[in-house]
Amino acid sequence: MIRLKLRTGAIAATALLLVAGVAEAQNLRRVAPERLTGYWYLTNKSVNPDVPNTGKNLDQPTCVAVTYMIGSDGRTQNATIAKVVPAGDLGQVGVSIVKQLTYVKGSQNGTAVPVQTYYVTGFNLPEDPARKAAILDQCKLPGYQTT
Repeated sequence: MIRLKLRTGAIAATALLLVAGVAEAQNLRRVAPERLTGYWYLTNKSVNPDVPNTGKNLDQPTCVAVTYMIGSDGRTQNATIAKVVPAGDLGQVGVSIVKQLTYVKGSQNGTAVPVQTYYVTGFNLPEDPARKAAILDQCKLPGYQTT
């Protein structure tokens, strides 16, 4: 019976931590990518994403939006595919990129406060800047601070 109580206590503690983590993520400042440098500066010069050999729409012009949190240590957390246009298998590539990103705090972030943001990347994009922008714009997400 003692073993059962310990497990129940451990399960309850784990559940409380999960709820606290979700609540913390919901209370974070949501910052649009174009405003992020006031809070966090990207330090990566390059990344090595995992790219599938086969899959749906791998050769189509595509945008991918991945939401994530930048923790107080400047590392990304909770990378989640938010949007892939057109639907296909390139979303995991976006997650792979985000998981490799690292940041240092910006001028508006004296105490290294975590923020929620998103990253948009494109694949197989056309050379024409207007067509390229039109594809990437499809993955902008609402609800993030832009001012």
